[in-house]
This record gives sequence, C-alpha cells and structure tokens, in this order.
Amino acid sequence: MIVTVTPNPSLDRTYEVPSLERGGVIRATGERMDPGGKGVNVSRAVAAAGRRTVAVLPLGGAPGALVADLLHAQGIEVAPVPVAGATRSNIALAEADGVLTKINAPGPELSAKEQESLLETVRRRSHGADWIACCGSLPRGLAPSWYADLVARAHATGVRIALDTSGPALLEALREGPDVVKPNAEELAGAVGRPLVTVGDAVKAAEELRGLGARTVLASLGADGQLLVGGDGVWYGSARVDAVRSNVGAGDSSLSGFLIAGGTGPEALALAVAHGAAAVQLPGSVMPTPADLDPAAVSVTADVPVDRPLTEPVS
Repeated sequence: MIVTVTPNPSLDRTYEVPSLERGGVIRATGERMDPGGKGVNVSRAVAAAGRRTVAVLPLGGAPGALVADLLHAQGIEVAPVPVAGATRSNIALAEADGVLTKINAPGPELSAKEQESLLETVRRRSHGADWIACCGSLPRGLAPSWYADLVARAHATGVRIALDTSGPALLEALREGPDVVKPNAEELAGAVGRPLVTVGDAVKAAEELRGLGARTVLASLGADGQLLVGGDGVWYGSARVDAVRSNVGAGDSSLSGFLIAGGTGPEALALAVAHGAAAVQLPGSVMPTPADLDPAAVSVTADVPVDRPLTEPVS
C-alpha cells in the first residue's frame, strides 16, 4: 500500500487545442477535468495499476469537494484534511504538436493548526504502508523545513519515504535522508547550482544529492530517459515513444511504477520508464493501466551514456 501526501492539490482542467494564438479565440478539440497535484497523480497511477493507495491532502471549498469526488470515482481512498481556503484550480493547454502551457494557481494558505493536522493524518494513515510518497510544491504557510519534518516522522515509524519536490524544500529534506528523491533535470540543476549539459552531468548532480543525504536518486531527463543512482550502482533507462500527446503527470506515473516495483534496482527503473513512456502517449493527465505499458520498448543498462548531450540542456 502506498500513501501519498499532496500539500497543495488542485482541480486540473486540460484543454486540447490546435495551437495557441495570443489574444484570439481558441476552440478546444477536447477537454478533461482531473484531480491534480503530484502526489494525487501518483495515487491515480497506483490505483490504475490495480494497487491500493491512500491520498492524504488538504481540501477546501467546492473545488476541494470535487477533487475528493473525482478521486473516489477512481477507487482511491481519500484522507482529507479540511482547510478554510479553497483548493486551487489549474488550467493546462495542450497543443497538437505536444507543447503544453500550464497556468497554476497559488492555492490556499494553511494555518499552523491545519499544518499539524496534515502531519497527524499522514502518521495515522501510514500504518502498514510500504511507502509514503510526498510530492509537489508547498502551499503558502508551510516552511521549507516541513518536508524534512515529515521525512523524520516517517522514518521514526519505520516507513520508507519518497520525495518529489524542489528548491529549498528539497535541500532541507535531504538532511533527513529520504529513501528516494525524484528530481527532473531542471530540479537537479537547481539543487546543485550549475548547468546540466550531458547525461554525465546529471549523474554527477545525482551523486551530489546522495552526498547531501538522499539514499537513492531517480532522475527524470525528459526525452533523454531516466537515471537511477543509488548505493548499489548507476543505471540508465530509456523507452521508444511513438508520439507525445501530453506530459502532464508523466513523472508522477514514473514514480508510481518505481515504487510499485519495490523502489530499488534496475527492475524498478524499468517499470518507472515504462510508466512514464505510457503516460506521455495518453491525453491530459490520464494515468496508464497495465494494458498501456510496453515493456519491450524499454531499455535499462549499467553502461550509462555519460557523454550524450541532453536534448534540452538546463542552464
């Protein structure tokens, strides 16, 4: 069972459009409404794989009630923490060529009482969990050290924890030794404070995060695949993708695959890559089911192409 924590969830509306035209009237060719937030997406992907998951998240107002309804409809157990502010609503515009434009609202500010209630709900619902996955940005009111506190509390109860966040919140949490961190290339560059131009640069950055406390680093490099850097080795995974439809939630889907497979070693990386590749070929933030996966399209190797330039280098 995987518990997810999403401190700043959202109600996500995705519109498929031929192309963007600033100042014009754009007619959508398709639309979706989904519960959003990185941890929420992990829960959705875990549920789509037929596994049990509990989503812990602060919810408020009509958007929050709709998020809960949408999650329940997908067979996900919801552990809501009532908050005074309304849950944020986000908009994504997906163009026919795969380019995605996102408008993310800031979300409500959580009071000290609401913050503690969120931590206590995680503690109460994580008994017997295989993993806790803490994902996404922190809402207003939460200090960068909040994730560090959560990691420490999880380890005190003997539960493994995966963390997908960035900036000061990531750096603060590293000192508590999260079992897995899952940055993308931009977040990796930000954490180490230097550009990433090659796959080898990403490997070195991931090793630095391990030096700061992370036990394992699962790094998403977009079209250039994924890296797994841990105490038992370094692996590189990639997959053939026929057509990118939407990359919303693809990294979250990858994390779910990794945790479902046990969260360690090249086999877990292979399932992470398979989940991510399947997700980008689905509309909006639809999460892949086992039928959508193509294991034959996945390649995992310890022969990491360190000299390979990144398709989208991070400066």
